[in-house]
This record gives sequence, structure tokens and C-alpha cells, in this order.
Amino acid sequence: MLKLSILGIRGIPAQYGGFETFAERLSKYLVSQGWEVTVYCQEEHKNQMFEEYWNGIRLVHIPVPYGNAMGSIIFDWKSTLHAVKQKGIVLTLGYNTAIFSIWYRLKGITNFMNMDGLEWKRSKWRLPEKIWLYLNEWAGCWLANSLIADHPAIKSHLLTRKVASDKITVIPYGTEKVVDGDSQLLSAYNLVPKEYALVIARPEPENSILEIVSGFSRRPRGLKLVVLGRYLPDQVPYHKQVLEAASDEVIFPGAIYNKSVVNALRFHARLYIHGHQVGGTNPSLVEALSAGQPVLANNNRFNRWVAGPGAHYFKNEAELEQKLEILLNDADELQKMKLASKKRYYEEFAKDKDIKAYERLFLSQAKQLHKLALFSSPIPDIK
Repeated sequence: MLKLSILGIRGIPAQYGGFETFAERLSKYLVSQGWEVTVYCQEEHKNQMFEEYWNGIRLVHIPVPYGNAMGSIIFDWKSTLHAVKQKGIVLTLGYNTAIFSIWYRLKGITNFMNMDGLEWKRSKWRLPEKIWLYLNEWAGCWLANSLIADHPAIKSHLLTRKVASDKITVIPYGTEKVVDGDSQLLSAYNLVPKEYALVIARPEPENSILEIVSGFSRRPRGLKLVVLGRYLPDQVPYHKQVLEAASDEVIFPGAIYNKSVVNALRFHARLYIHGHQVGGTNPSLVEALSAGQPVLANNNRFNRWVAGPGAHYFKNEAELEQKLEILLNDADELQKMKLASKKRYYEEFAKDKDIKAYERLFLSQAKQLHKLALFSSPIPDIK
């Protein structure tokens, strides 16, 4: 049996972000193809490690004493010590603790690492944290057997780390297609289809939340702006700034993990606003494309490649406000953008292209895997 361990996320079922959603999709697919998949899950309120199976996926729950960054480092360390005792290959999602990968090298375990964006550039990190992430990016480039970039620009960046080009595989994230949404679910938020714009992002400065909320709130719009995410104004000054900048047409419903509700919000929005400044292929943006949402995104190389020429872009708050004034009142242009989003989604992100590409990459290491005696039958062909 083909065996894979997945590390670097908080766990599945997905409740936290794009990595978890991707890991859930990948795990379910590989299990359906005959793989044995183990996913490590972080637990903050348990005293001892335990295991269970969910949809045929082995979940190893690791307790940690803290719910902060230090807790995540401890979790990654404990997960690594457990994973090196297993047979199979390893997929590490993110390079935050890439230095731990030295254990895979010492044990002869093949380690694939998704080099998640430019994490060390995020403004939320203090200088010591940025240095830690920067050094771990280098460690991941050198210690992992194979690197995965979720965007062509990320591969270009990794090549500056003196990595051979054939060590890096570009696999953009895909998503399940959002084909419809129950409009009745909107009533809980006093929303009407096509009478609101939508933002789905963590409330961090590099996601342009303050610029979006401020630009939208400059004048009455006659519709709502829905901003998903967990806001803690008493603990995080940036969150307080965002909330204070909002007009009474801005709604903050919190972090919503119910897939049906999120799909309904996404499907029935008039416009999707994407402010991410740093990163590769953001799954939330791809999901907006799959739902056929007109996209207004921050103008950078990452978003331009993902959303394509049919989307509209803004550089700053003033330009955002100008774009909103035009687009929210131009039904014809919004319809063109809607069709462009669907076209871009089918060109690059549809039909599970990403998870099938991951499996092909894993199987390309067949000779090494045979040395580990993981296969008792021929390697299957993947189309």
C-alpha cells in the first residue's frame, strides 16, 4: 500500500484555512485511490496523543500546551518525531519549521515540501519571528527532497535560493467548484442576493482589510459589504482600526466554517474583493472564480496570474474606492467579469488538477519508494 503522512497543518476536517481545506481534499482523493494517509492534528485541550479514522484517513491527534506560535512549533516537532517512525513518504505543508526536516534526511524518508508563499514578509511578524521564518525557508529549500510552489512567481523566488529548477514543481491550488448556494441561508445575516460585496480573508494588514473597509465606507453604497473573519478589537489594534473605519453598511459576521453558508455567501455576492498582497495562489480567490464571481483584487503579480485579465485591480484605497463606484453600478461589466472568472477557473484550476498533480509527483519517486519496500505491486499510471 502507498503511504503518505501530512504535516504542517492544524488538522482535518478543515476549519482554519486553505491548507487544511487542501489537505482534506488531497487525503480523501488519495484514500479513494488506494493510499494509506495519515494526517497530524493539533489538540490544545487534550492530555495525551490519540488516533482515530475519519473517512478512511488516519488522524493522529497531538496535544500541545499552548495555542500560540510556540504551541505550533511544539506540535510540528512532536509530529515530526512520530512521522519518522512511519513507513512511507511525507508531505510538509509550509516551511515554518523546515529545520525539523533534517530528521527525514537522517532516516532516509522522502519529504515533499509545499513552500507556502513568502511567509517571512508578512507584516504581522516581529523581527525575531521574521528571521526564524526566513532561515526556515532556506532550510526547507535545502533539506526537502522536492519542493512544491503554488504559483509560478513562487518558483522564481525559490530559484534565488540556489535550488535546481527540476527540484521545484509548480502546482497551483484547485478547489471544489461552487455551483450554487442556498439563498435562504442569507436571511440569518439580513442579506439579499446581489445586494452585497464579499471579503473572505484573515484580518491582517497584508490582506488590505483596512483599505477595503475604509474605501467602501467613504460614501453610502446602497448595499452591504460582508467581511468574514475573526475580529478581536480588545486584543489586536489592527482589528480595532478596521471596525472603527466601517460604516453601518459593513457587516462583520465573524469566522464562518459552515461550508453551506460560505458557499451561499460566495455564490450570491455582487462582487468579490480580494486584498491579499503577499502569497501565491490563494484558495479563497480560486473559489470565487469557481463561483463565477466578478473579482476586484489587489494589483500584484500573484493575483493577476490567478484571476487573469478579466478581473479588475486596485493599487491603494483611493483606486479601490474609484473601482467600487464604477463596478457596483455597471451590470454589463460585472457580467463580463463573471464570465471571465468562470473561464479562468476552467483553464487552470478545475477538475482536481492540483491533487492529481500531487499524486503524479509522489509516484514519480517510485524508485526511491521501492527501496523503502512500500510497494508490493507495480506503480499505477496516473492520467
